[in-house]
Amino acid sequence: MSTHDQNTLSRRHLLRGAAAIPAAAGLLAAAGRFAPSVARAADPVRYGVSGPFSGTAAEYGRIWKKGFDLALEEINGAGGLQGRLIELQYEDSQADPKQSVPIAQKFVNDSSILAELGDFASPASMAASPIYERGKLVQFGFTNSHPDFTKGGEYMFSPSISQIQDATYLAQLAVERAGKKQAVLYRNTDWGKISSDIYVKELEARGGEAVLVDNYLETEKDFRTLLAKVRDANPESLTLIAYYNDGALIVQQAKDVGITVPIVAIGSCYSPQFIELGGDSTEGVLLATSFFPTDPRPEVQSFVTAYKTKYNETPDLFAAGAYDAVKIVAWATEKGGFTREGIREALDTGVDIPSIIHGPFTFNDERRVDEVKEVAIKVEGGQFVLA
Repeated sequence: MSTHDQNTLSRRHLLRGAAAIPAAAGLLAAAGRFAPSVARAADPVRYGVSGPFSGTAAEYGRIWKKGFDLALEEINGAGGLQGRLIELQYEDSQADPKQSVPIAQKFVNDSSILAELGDFASPASMAASPIYERGKLVQFGFTNSHPDFTKGGEYMFSPSISQIQDATYLAQLAVERAGKKQAVLYRNTDWGKISSDIYVKELEARGGEAVLVDNYLETEKDFRTLLAKVRDANPESLTLIAYYNDGALIVQQAKDVGITVPIVAIGSCYSPQFIELGGDSTEGVLLATSFFPTDPRPEVQSFVTAYKTKYNETPDLFAAGAYDAVKIVAWATEKGGFTREGIREALDTGVDIPSIIHGPFTFNDERRVDEVKEVAIKVEGGQFVLA
């Protein structure tokens, strides 16, 4: 080939290459237009969690994480939601309204957060509800028992038993199995006061009598003076509207001041830490719960087995509630689509929503579960057993 021919061929290559550049640029531009949607399809599905991961209620947050992680392991291990993995963004509120409010604003402002799980205490959740409602972000308060929680707007949902149902059942249980003449001690919080009021009203409706009703501060550690008042009131039983930590201290100190009557505690004391902190003093304490691991339903036993295998401990109500929360919101995401409004619509209109606590259920007009079933349990031999 002559030098002239080689130069001509080189020029042709250059011209073809130059002509190809606009075409390639056009293809890249087209790819750029479609790339975001492709990337979004592979993006994780993100939910926010507002809860107590430090402070006095941190044990509940610790148990939450175990339930959450097991649910995530199962869903993501099976390929996620239409190929998208679920991620949780944790924010520590200490169950404090002062902290739950800015957390809510943070979640609402982050468009990648499609739903929120929590907070633990109803006052913390309810303080943040207006922000979630304005931001059209589902607030899934799976432990929020306050009767007014779901009245905060159309985006508030709770599968938790309400205080009305819980305190009513506890009063029935206490009258039948502990005695009609009772002393009642409650945590001096909104939750404690409302639960106590409902409880005492139901107690009296069942022919019982509250010979003493008194409260204590969340920060108190020495209850002996208060318990001396209980002893002097000479009740047939003592009922505690308490959390596991203060409940454990009260049952310990009750023995110290000579109280030997039966003790009944609300379901918030159903935690391994109640027994660990209270020791032998917790023996015989009667409680109520809407979940117990001996439930023979196959889905419950599958969950219990998986939980024991992963953590070498038995799940309680709060572990089951956290596991359920992720599964339920994931179900709503698949049914309603990967949008905040789609999730709300699926929860609002869905039937046979899966739950290991309730079995298949439907949210009622108040975005709660009708007539949550409870069972009586007690502490026996250093563990919780059916009563």
